[in-house]
Amino acid sequence: MPFSPEKRSGTLSGILFVAIFAAAATMIANLSAVSALGISPLVVGIVIGIFYANTLHNRIPETWESGILFSGKKILRFAIVFYGFRITFQQIAEVGMDGFLVSLIMLSTTFVLGTYLGTKVFKMDRDTSMLTASGASVCGAAAVLATEPVLKAQEHKTAVAVSMVVLFGTIAMFLYPALYSAGIFDMTHREFGIFVGGTIHEVAQVVAVGGAYGQEASDAAVIVKMTRVIMIAPMLIILGIYLSYQAKKSGSQAGGVTLVIPWFAVYFIGMAGFNSLQIVPQNIVGYINEIDTFLLTMAMTALGMGTRFAKFKGLGLAPLYTAGSMFLWLVIGGYFITKWIVA
Repeated sequence: MPFSPEKRSGTLSGILFVAIFAAAATMIANLSAVSALGISPLVVGIVIGIFYANTLHNRIPETWESGILFSGKKILRFAIVFYGFRITFQQIAEVGMDGFLVSLIMLSTTFVLGTYLGTKVFKMDRDTSMLTASGASVCGAAAVLATEPVLKAQEHKTAVAVSMVVLFGTIAMFLYPALYSAGIFDMTHREFGIFVGGTIHEVAQVVAVGGAYGQEASDAAVIVKMTRVIMIAPMLIILGIYLSYQAKKSGSQAGGVTLVIPWFAVYFIGMAGFNSLQIVPQNIVGYINEIDTFLLTMAMTALGMGTRFAKFKGLGLAPLYTAGSMFLWLVIGGYFITKWIVA
């Protein structure tokens, strides 16, 4: 137990150690040059964590490892639950059925496509494929973090998935405005906003792209994106049921099958529902979201701290091919699906 009398001191020291790194990541992400690229503290945190893992990891006491592990597992689940304070059901209703359908179709098709291509075509392992697919289909790094506990994946696989999110999310930030301004994306501002919210990876990237084209595009983009975010909860529950079915089918669980229900995803929906009641003042919600972002940054930093470059051997270019294929589907397929549903 991480907080048993003999481990308590080391665990607390490890948590504080991660928090210091997360604070540095937050400061870097707030620099104008970094924030302009839509790079969140979560992404900076995992980069710093990976740098530490491959340079200085032998310089700290071994007893601190329990605190690092606690940050990457327990704090992560807590932070995902409170991520629900970013969403209200009223916001989702505001965008209408067309925005909801675009979110649902793009999330489900992208996740299935990415998992299939990763495992069957590019011969990646199941966990890396699903983590990469979740990041592209839902909400970037936060979705990868939320999916990791359900799969019980290794840290380096999470890092691979996050790196793909960063790469193609950054490309999207420059590609979408260029194509829209050139008239290649023949859409109204509202259609473009729904398209952006339904296909771009990170929330910050959606805000940056949608906000460049006026209030109508910005509102549609953010609300559709938050609809995708809340869909992570049912997606994870379905994924848990699927994993249980696969375990039963393969006979890998002796003595019966335990249904994998990610309860933190259920609590996430409950927190969003509570936030929808608008009982908590908005300034307090803002503080909660800031604290939650910091806790997510701690979790991402801790995962980075468990990632050694040696573990990446054997993956080759498969993650890049998988993420690239999903990106093409999001851009091209997302455009035609948005035009079909919204027009």
